[in-house]
Amino acid sequence: MLFSESLKKTGDFQRVYRNGKSYANRLLVMYVLKNGSERNRLGISVSKKVGNSVVRHHITRLVRESYRLHEERFHSGWDIVVVARVNAKEASYHQIESALLHLANLQKIIINIEKKMESD
Repeated sequence: MLFSESLKKTGDFQRVYRNGKSYANRLLVMYVLKNGSERNRLGISVSKKVGNSVVRHHITRLVRESYRLHEERFHSGWDIVVVARVNAKEASYHQIESALLHLANLQKIIINIEKKMESD
């Protein structure tokens, strides 16, 4: 990830859960909180309820790749925690990508393609 860092510490996750704003769809839940820096920090959480370690790591990779490919569209200065729901284990890459962008749009932390094209 070029513009972002990973969110790793439990305390950081807890702070985003407690103080952040959340939106959900059937595959993912996204919590966001301003972090006061120039970079985004992305944390991904996939519980054991979703599946075994192979399944959990697969979902984590799909979410991270979806974020990485659209990273330049995200506004900077946010802590973002993405929590995978049980339905995510049957989802394809494109469904995960669509779910992530949908939640980012609801959170208003992403630049819409349509608006960007109008300003160019």
